[in-house]
Amino acid sequence: MPAMTVESAIYVDGRNTGSASAGNIREVTRERGGFAWVSLAEPTQEEFDSVASEFGLHVAAKDSMSLRLRPRIERYGEELFAALETARYVDEAETVEFGEARIVVGPDFIITIRRGEASEFLAQLRQKMEGNPGSLRRGPFAVLRAVMDGIVDEYMPVVEGLENDVDEIEGEVFGGNPDVSRRIYALSREVIGVHRAVHPLPGALERLIASPETDPEARRYLRNLQERVLRVTEQAEGFRELLSNILSVNLTMVSVRQNTQVQKISAWAAILVVPTIITGIYGMNFRYIPELHWTFGYPYALILMAVLCVLLYLGFKRSGWL
Repeated sequence: MPAMTVESAIYVDGRNTGSASAGNIREVTRERGGFAWVSLAEPTQEEFDSVASEFGLHVAAKDSMSLRLRPRIERYGEELFAALETARYVDEAETVEFGEARIVVGPDFIITIRRGEASEFLAQLRQKMEGNPGSLRRGPFAVLRAVMDGIVDEYMPVVEGLENDVDEIEGEVFGGNPDVSRRIYALSREVIGVHRAVHPLPGALERLIASPETDPEARRYLRNLQERVLRVTEQAEGFRELLSNILSVNLTMVSVRQNTQVQKISAWAAILVVPTIITGIYGMNFRYIPELHWTFGYPYALILMAVLCVLLYLGFKRSGWL
């Protein structure tokens, strides 16, 4: 069997009683009468297959653990499989980091696979739960609840961070920031990522709530969790619509600014074309041109050009082109 980077512990009466050698965890767990929590961070396919074979995972759960899936919660016999996406708002960069969590829960075990940002989250959760033996005493399904609670709780700071970003972008749009379109696009991608992470969960939770195998206490917990997820989903959808409107407003304002610049350029071009025409006419090399030998012809031409330019400038100024 290959060497594996895997964390495992066997909990009896809520206490960590140590681990067991790879390939022997399930057997030792049954001997001690507790449950095993096996956690794999960024595992290879070979590492995961070894753990899956040891615990005899359902074929569907085993296949799902290694696939890129939309968030879901499904039951396979006595096993409950959950594919969730984690999200964390990074204040310094004003971005959202995403990760994946895959969980299989059985009567006497829970297996978690973490990738990306989820690695740090699940590692911290294990330490937190070991400091509260009462929660671990309830078994592997209590761990699943804690994982789901923690993931959903992390969505709330993400929503708050995105809301602040949307407010900032609104100010930048009306402030005339030329680079705001790039930020709108980046923020829209993050909002879509959050929506993708939470949108499938209410339906998955509803199927679990309606299952006859779910006890009343679990139904109450799942219903509460579903309501929290729905709030996040509604906020994410609101952000998507708002960003779409902001982008439309920004494009409109850019178009207006461009039209204004075109008007100014056209107005100045019209003003400059007057002296150009006059000097062009009097620059023609014809022998007989009116006022050609007039003493005041040159000052007259200059005054005429100046008067016409001033009149045109005042006219464009009054019309709002300048």
